[in-house]
Formats: sequence, structure tokens, C-alpha cells
Amino acid sequence: MTKSDSSRALQTRIIHPQDDLTPGFESFAAPVTRASTVVFPDLASVRALDWRNDAQWRYGLHATPTSAMLQKRIAEIEGGEYALLQPSGLSSISNVYFGLLKSGDDVLIPDNVYSPNRDHGDWLARDFGLTARYYDPMIGAGIAELIQPNTKLIWVEAPGSVTMEVSDVRAITAAARARNVVTAIDNTWSAGLAFKPFEHGIDISVQALTKYQSGGSDVLMGATITADRDLYLKLKAARMRLGIGVSVDDCSLVLRALPSMKARFEAHDRTALGLAGWLKTRPEIAAMLHPAFEDCPGHEFYKRDFTGAGGLFSVVFDERYSAAQIDTFCESLELFALGWSWGGAHSLAMPYDVGSMRTAASWPHRGTLVRFYIGLEEEADLRADIERALARLAEKASTPE
Repeated sequence: MTKSDSSRALQTRIIHPQDDLTPGFESFAAPVTRASTVVFPDLASVRALDWRNDAQWRYGLHATPTSAMLQKRIAEIEGGEYALLQPSGLSSISNVYFGLLKSGDDVLIPDNVYSPNRDHGDWLARDFGLTARYYDPMIGAGIAELIQPNTKLIWVEAPGSVTMEVSDVRAITAAARARNVVTAIDNTWSAGLAFKPFEHGIDISVQALTKYQSGGSDVLMGATITADRDLYLKLKAARMRLGIGVSVDDCSLVLRALPSMKARFEAHDRTALGLAGWLKTRPEIAAMLHPAFEDCPGHEFYKRDFTGAGGLFSVVFDERYSAAQIDTFCESLELFALGWSWGGAHSLAMPYDVGSMRTAASWPHRGTLVRFYIGLEEEADLRADIERALARLAEKASTPE
């Protein structure tokens, strides 16, 4: 410290330190830069600010070096040019709606969409003057017949995060581009590793970084990614006006997990394939809904466009089992927790009433669907756990209700 610094009161020196403790220090960890206030060298710098310029630091809500580093890495993984962070996957979906649509616009949403996205579309249609229409996710090129002059956005979810159909993304995006309609995909299932949306005509990709990117079941975060600068600026403006920001401490947790994401994803994939193949042979199971299996709707598009599957798939139980009996099966599992927000180390299971979730496409199965997320436990232990629960199911089924 200089002489003038040492003459200041201790409290003032704590607020205005001039310590230089970091020369020569280097580590593998991303530095965590927290800020609400960003300090400017002079007023000319303040007056030269342009929110469109990512090279300028403006305010901690919009970006710090930590969040900017994560945005860059997420864009690279997805194959895009630009990424924006939001506090959840659903917030990322909201960012797309509010960044691109206005009263009088029309949006097309697949019938297999993530349920909160469906709720979002219904809410905007009810209270904000949009129209939200739902389409059969297997419609492919037929979506061209649904596009209206006021259609501004088409959502895709491939595969559906519950029912696992894989849409013909190329056909849908080709039809949309022919009519200058923006397409957005919820690409969370593939983590941006197994499906590269911009190679198939998608304009905007949404990720729930809550899942494989964080990998610990303890972080909430989302991202919107694009390769189109004009779309990026529309999304960035909406994010800024809505006051959407993320914690840099959460960013550091995701940055810490990213180097192991590919290895974890592949481990989930291997175990899930093994368990799915075994479950498919069980007499209790009427249908295996895993895109890597030939009888899953859209398997041909999965085989053409995807390079892996991760840990999420569904099964449909034989209709002889009631919904209450399937509840017993799920509650009998010991290694599979009951919960959402997959992508971590722990396996999960959840039953669904799919018929109540659809409005545009009929559901061909009568039995109860259970979605499995396969974590990082040993396959043999997970199989034994499912076998015990199936035995409990058989016991329950043989007891008159």
C-alpha cells in the first residue's frame, strides 16, 4: 500500500483494497466473478454503452466473465454461435415466447411437448391474445398444411420427454423455412451432445442446464442458443427487459460439471440401453418407448439424426395393471426416487396418465406409462431393484382390490 492508503481508516481500506495476491496463480477452476455494479473507468465509457455489444460489461444482471464463459461453452456444445442463460429451462422457453411473439401471432406446439410449455402456450393464448395450436409430433412435412399467415413460431420436441416419439425435424424445419417461420426445439433430452439442432434447420435451441450439464440435481438453469444474430438480439432484448439473470455461483457449478458431461451421458446411455433391452422382454411391459429401439415411433429419424440417447426412456405397462397398482410398483422401488429433473447421478421413476396430456394426437396405448431415468448406479443393482418392484406388482395384482 501507498502511504496515502495506509493513512485511511481501516473500514475505508477494507472497502477499497489494493491487495495484489494473484500474480502467477493459475488453476483449472473457472474464476467466479460476482457483481451487481460494474465499475467504469470514465463517463465516456458509460455513454458509449450499447446493449447489443457483448464485449462491453454493463451490469451484473446481464453478464459477468463467469456467466459469459458458460454461455460461450454452451453455444459451442450445441453447435450455435450465441447463448443466453436463464434461471431455469422453463424460463428459457418463456424467453423464446416473449422475445419473438406478440398479440395476434400464432404458435404451433407438438402434442408431446414438455407440460409446462403447453401450460405456457395456453396461458399466452388465454391472456395475451396469441393462438396456440397443437400438432401430432409425427406429422413431418404435413406441418406445412397447418402454417397460417400469422404463424410465427413452431416448437419441436424430439424426442418427447415423456412419450419419446422422435419427430422428423428436417421435414418440419424445411416446411417452416419455406414460409419464413422460426423453429425452436427443446433439446434437453440430447444435452446438445447427441443431436445438433442447427445442422437440421432449427433456428433456436432450448436447454435445461438443470439436467446433464449440472449433473448434480442441485442447480436450476436454462439456456437459449442460436446461430442467427438477429434472433439472438431479439432474445437478448427480451431477457434484458424481463430482468432475467442467473447466479454466477450456479454458473460455476455448471462450468465445473461440463468437462465430465460427455462421459456421464455415455455412461447413462449404456446402462439405460441394457435395462431397456431387458425390460422389453418382461411380460409386464406392453411397449418400450426408447428411441434406439425399432418399435419406438420415429426410430428411423433417431437413427438418422442422433448419436446417442442418454438415460431417459419410458415403458407402457400391460393394461391388466391398474394405475393404482403401477403406483405401488413405483413406490416399491428403492434405488429409483420419485421425482423430476433428471440428469443427475440418481435414478428416477414417475408414472404418467398420457391420455390426459394430449389434445391433437391419439395415444395408442391403454396401459399406464412409467418414465425411467437411469442414473449412475450399477446396472445389476438397478435391475434387481426393478425385479423386486415387479414381484410386488404381481403380488398386488393377484390380490382383489
